[in-house]
Amino acid sequence: MVEESETLGGALEDIRAFCAVIEFGTVSGAARTLGETKGSISRRISRLERRLGAALLARTPRAVSATEEGLAFYAKAREALSLLADGAEGVRQSRLVPQGHLRVTAPIDLGVDVLPPLVVKFRALHPQITVELLLTDAALDLAAHRIDLALRATPGELPDMGYRASTVIGFHIGLYASPAYLAAHDLPTVPQALVEYDGVVRQAGVGAAKWVLTDRRSRAVEVAVRPVVWASDYASVHRIILAGGGIGPLPSMVAAASVAGGALVPVLPEWTLVKGKLYAISLSGLEAPARVRLFRAFIRSELMSTVAAHAL
Repeated sequence: MVEESETLGGALEDIRAFCAVIEFGTVSGAARTLGETKGSISRRISRLERRLGAALLARTPRAVSATEEGLAFYAKAREALSLLADGAEGVRQSRLVPQGHLRVTAPIDLGVDVLPPLVVKFRALHPQITVELLLTDAALDLAAHRIDLALRATPGELPDMGYRASTVIGFHIGLYASPAYLAAHDLPTVPQALVEYDGVVRQAGVGAAKWVLTDRRSRAVEVAVRPVVWASDYASVHRIILAGGGIGPLPSMVAAASVAGGALVPVLPEWTLVKGKLYAISLSGLEAPARVRLFRAFIRSELMSTVAAHAL
């Protein structure tokens, strides 16, 4: 008998061969069903018996029959094979049928200002999929945190992480302000004038701040900023400038809805601070479950439509 500290090991096909012999009553019947020779089936069962240290079949020139140990093993083995078959079918279905639980991680600003209405719309289209959002600016490891899809924004190329990454959309970080704030202040016409305005900066810790702006002809200019509010993330910057706190930077995909609704106005729209890309990262690409592939395509389509409308 196998000790508790040991594992059975060996090929799963050996166990299937043994179960087939029990079910068909002969080695030849099992061989025909499995598409193997009688000799191959016999070798599989002998190998399995050696690993278990017990005879599973009683052999005579005319027939084979299960020993007591063989019958006990068959009952457990058949149950295990059935569970494995169910598990395999579940995996196949996950590739084809959009269902199950989807774990998504995203930056805080994207998760707070962009994703909520998109998640609701996605679930209206696919109610059999549940969604869990993990919002953090930290780069969580997908395997360690059981994450299906990570949305990450970066001004450069992604480092090699061993995962599949595809571009969702390009974006830029521009300057924005509320109509209420601009009603009391004329719109700046040149970057150098920004020092005269209240600046809302995304910066860890207080202190002096500078913005490097680049125009469409790739001319760059460094300008001094007069910070009045410092924030650690763009979600906070967004709310402060919506409230009339001054001029601040936002990713275009985060600002798009507020601009379209008239709550924000682009400031110096021909100048940008940073250009970057939003990536969708998953454990696998085309082989990903249907729920992952659908959500990735949905987010790409929705964000492209939103940014295109903003551009118009």
